[in-house]
Amino acid sequence: MRKALYIFIACLFIHSAYSQHKEESGVNLPKFYKNKVHFGFSLAYNKTDFRIHTVKNSAFPDTLIDGVKYGMKSIYTKSDPGFALGIISDFRLHDYLRVRFTPNISFASRNLDYTLQNDRRDSTKLFSKTVESTFLLFPIELKLQSKRLDNFGAYVIGGGGFAFDLVSKKKGAKVGGTNQLNDAVQLQRNDYFYSAGAGVDFYLMYFKLGLELKVLKGTQNLINPLNNIFSKSVQKVNSQMLIFSITFEG
Repeated sequence: MRKALYIFIACLFIHSAYSQHKEESGVNLPKFYKNKVHFGFSLAYNKTDFRIHTVKNSAFPDTLIDGVKYGMKSIYTKSDPGFALGIISDFRLHDYLRVRFTPNISFASRNLDYTLQNDRRDSTKLFSKTVESTFLLFPIELKLQSKRLDNFGAYVIGGGGFAFDLVSKKKGAKVGGTNQLNDAVQLQRNDYFYSAGAGVDFYLMYFKLGLELKVLKGTQNLINPLNNIFSKSVQKVNSQMLIFSITFEG
């Protein structure tokens, strides 16, 4: 009886060891998040837009169109697709909590479509101003991740950071004058933002692949108040950005 019991226990031990080996053999990077620090890079698609607060009943300053004075009727924004490249530094705080520093360079373009109307409201003029930006973004975020399910995981992420626009200028080369129709809309360089999003991780054989969707909301008024109707008709402009990222971390 004792001999049979020993054999039975030995069989259970062998079966358990074999089962564990078989289970672990299908799990990629089993100790990935046990490391204190790891690094990677990201490729991203973005759509950058404005949140605009207009000045009501704004008048066209010192400019006539075909001898008629015009005021602002409406302003709409239209975003063009952009892209970004970034690097990732990930630091472990807890089993399921990470802090991430992900600086990146982001290229974006937006259009501001203006509709001007005369006092008699029987004539309108349409103008479109393109605003291009090259951002340096410096986000610091907390990542709260789920428990791994084999080679899959999900997470939410949130935080904030600083943005610096390399293209925007504080002083315009052409400001005011008798005809301001060609004047550009210029933005301030600096902005602070907060961010929130979610994503999924896929643990592959040699690296972790992530898919992430995130929203950035700017907090600063970016409009540079030049002396033309395109700037003076806007009271406040905030930036917002939708980002879809593919991350590679090892």
